[in-house]
This record gives sequence, structure tokens and C-alpha cells, in this order.
Amino acid sequence: MAIISQQTSRRGRWSELGLLVLALAIGLYAYLQVGLATTGSPPTGMVTHVGVLVLLALGTHVVLRWRAPYADPVILPTAVALNGLGLAMIHRLDHAYALRDMTSGFAPRQVMWTALGMVAAVVVIIALRDHRLLRRYTYISMIVGLAMLLLPLLPVLGEEINGARIWITLGPFSFQPAELAKVFLAIFFAGYLVTNRDTLALAGPKVLGLQLPRLRDLGPILLAWGVALVVLVFQRDLGTALLFFALFVAMLYVATERLSWILIGLLLFAGGAALAATTFGHVAARFDVWLNALDPEVYNRAAGSYQVVQGLFGMASGGLMGTGWGQGRPDIVPFAQSDFIIASLAEELGLTGLLAILLMYLILVQRGMRAAIGVRDGFGTLLASGLSFVIAFQCFVVVGGVTRLIPLTGLTMPFLAQGGSSLVVNWMIVALLLRISDAARRPAALTGDLPIGPIGPAGDAAEVTFRPTGDDANPTEVVRLS
Repeated sequence: MAIISQQTSRRGRWSELGLLVLALAIGLYAYLQVGLATTGSPPTGMVTHVGVLVLLALGTHVVLRWRAPYADPVILPTAVALNGLGLAMIHRLDHAYALRDMTSGFAPRQVMWTALGMVAAVVVIIALRDHRLLRRYTYISMIVGLAMLLLPLLPVLGEEINGARIWITLGPFSFQPAELAKVFLAIFFAGYLVTNRDTLALAGPKVLGLQLPRLRDLGPILLAWGVALVVLVFQRDLGTALLFFALFVAMLYVATERLSWILIGLLLFAGGAALAATTFGHVAARFDVWLNALDPEVYNRAAGSYQVVQGLFGMASGGLMGTGWGQGRPDIVPFAQSDFIIASLAEELGLTGLLAILLMYLILVQRGMRAAIGVRDGFGTLLASGLSFVIAFQCFVVVGGVTRLIPLTGLTMPFLAQGGSSLVVNWMIVALLLRISDAARRPAALTGDLPIGPIGPAGDAAEVTFRPTGDDANPTEVVRLS
């Protein structure tokens, strides 16, 4: 049995290596096409940019063989492919910005943040031998997460950009601590809910057929969530506030399996959105842009719908197959390398390319959810499902905002968009999903001798005792081998 398990592990890692080669080839091809389309020759920075990604990806693969040999073999290649496509598009936009004498040089900084993010992922994989250790720091994670949210309000560190005070500045670098706060709050939610899920699901009154928890059971997590939302509203970062609200409701639903929480969450969201639209001017302006984007008055005014409409025009010109790498004009859209990188990619890769990218996100989220289902402890299930939901929900609100399905939120597309804090934290999320998937896919430890007794001809059997590795599993499990 041990030999079979090791062979299965090796097959998984070799599959990962093959997918990594394909993922890196996608990024290399994109870079090469950008250079040939814009200058007629390979880009000058291609060797450096792609080389860094290749070395870091292969290094992470080696670390996984060492520290997490049973980790899901699809998660890392999918993240690398998305990261590579983002780097290629940002490099393409740099070239267009330089021709128009606009601010450029985003790609080298994105490569630097990619390196930091993948190094942070490696550190998490090496340092965190068992994801269940994080459960010990449930309330510490809450304190750290709330402290991260408060940092931008400090007069020395905090910096206001585009009307939102969500950044801290450290020398030449700026960082958005709310990105890191969502990981700490996810750990807190998972740790608290796994301890109190039975009480939250069963105790409490029923109102109109909905099972509600007692206030004293929900109090601590409701307090942390409420403080986080108040701080984010005060910072005018309603996109992240919406993300935290959705994370809270989703993890509460996973913990209690009560559909009532989805209904309550939707009602609270509708009420909160209506209140924000009537109370905050910048929120009302975004709703106006969403509903009246093609109105000439809204289009021409400051902070109007120019960005949204230009993004729609770009995606329309891309059509089904796209204009091709380097053949479109995505640089016309403001913040095309960050907020509207999805519109940039849709213009040059078309609807087909955009669907392929969204399919990669779907695979990433599905693999994270699969790890959540397969892991043997409740804390791991809640943490993996929460982190996977964060990626899925962030993709939904970004693509929905760019396509005018919903109002713009200001969130960034994971792995694709230019932005250091988002990229580093998303690589840390990948590392946590890899660690949890390693525990989910790891076979039960063999505690008996194999064979216990002589195994005769076909038809005879032997009993082998296994000891599952999870907290919630039975202490022993007897499997009969024929």
C-alpha cells in the first residue's frame, strides 16, 4: 500500500510538471506575439520577465514535491498561466502607453510583485506543515485582520488615492492591507464557525420558517464583521466591504448548511445597497454610471461613464476571436492595466479568449472546493471553501462591473490585474489551498503491518487497519483487502 501511494503521489507531481510546462508556454507565446505585433521582434524584456516566472514556478513545484507531495496538481499551473497572461497584457499596455508619452513601466513592477508573491507562497508551504495549526490563532487572526484594515487611517502611513484611503506607503512601495486582512478574517471565520457551528445551526428561534441563531452565539463574529464593514465604508472602499460581506455569508452557510442565511444575506445586501446609494455620493455616482452609461451627460462628466463605455467598445471591436495580441487599442480605456484588464484581454483575445480565461478561474475555484470537500477536518473545509469563494466572487464582481452586469466595485482581477498587494495575497491563498489539498488527498496512515496474516490465493483476504489523519474522522478504520 505504501508503494502504491508513493507512485500515485509521483504521478500527481509529474502531471503538475507537464501542466506547468503548458502554462509557461502560454505566457511565453503571449509575450512573443506582443513583441512581433508591436515591434516586429521579440520583446527586449521577455527573457527576464518569462525567465523569472519559469524559475519561480519550477522552484515552487520542487518545494511541493518536498513539502506537499499530495497537493492538487492543477492549482499551481492554473495560477501560473493566469499570472503569465497578465504579465503579457501589462507589457503590451506599457508599449502602447510609451508611444503616447503616458506613464508606463508597469510590467517590471508586476514581475517584482510576482516574485514576491510566489516566494511568499513557498514560505507558507514550508512553514505551515499542517493547516490545522491556524485554528489555534482564531482570535489573533481577528485582531490582526482588523488592525490591517485600520492601518490606512493612520496619518503617517495612510495614503488617499482616487478618493479612497485604502493604501499605506512604505518608502517607494505602497500596499493595500485590506487584501491581507481578508485572509486573516477568513481564518477567524473558519476557526469560530467550526467551534460553534452546531449551536448556530440548531439553537435559536424560528422566524417565518427561518432558523435564526442566538445573538450571544453570533455576537463575536458579527462584531468583527461589523467593525470591518464600518472601517471600509469610512475608507470609501465599498468593493472590499462587499467582498467581506459575501465571504461572511458564504462561510456561515457552509458551516450551518442553512439556506436561511443566503436569504438573509440577500435581503441585507439589498437594503445596504439602497442605503449606500442614497447616503454616499460616490456610490450614487457609480449606480448612475451603471444605469445611464450611454447618456451623453453621464459620459462626458468627470468620473462619468467614459471608462465603462470605452471598455464596452473595446470588447465589441474584439468580437468572437479578438483583434490579436498587440493589434487592438486597449490603452484608450483608463486603468486598462488594472481595473479594466479584462476589457483589454477581451478586445485582443475576443470572446473565445475571455471564456478560456474564465474557464481557468472556474478550474481554480473548483479545485479549491474539491479540497474543501475532501479534507477530513471542519476547519480545513471552511477555510478552503472561504478562500475559493473569495476568488470566485472577486471574479464575478470584476467581470460583472466591466460588462455592466452590476456597478463597478474597484476590485482587481486575481493574478491578471496590475497591483502588488492583490497579487501577493492571491499567491498566499494558492499556497493555503495547496496545503489543504495535500491533507485532503493524503492517504490514511497505515498503522498495521501489511500483511497481518498470510495472503493466500485469489479469493483470500486480509484485514489492514488504518488511522485517518483528520480531527473529525473515526479513530480507526478497518479495510478488507481481497
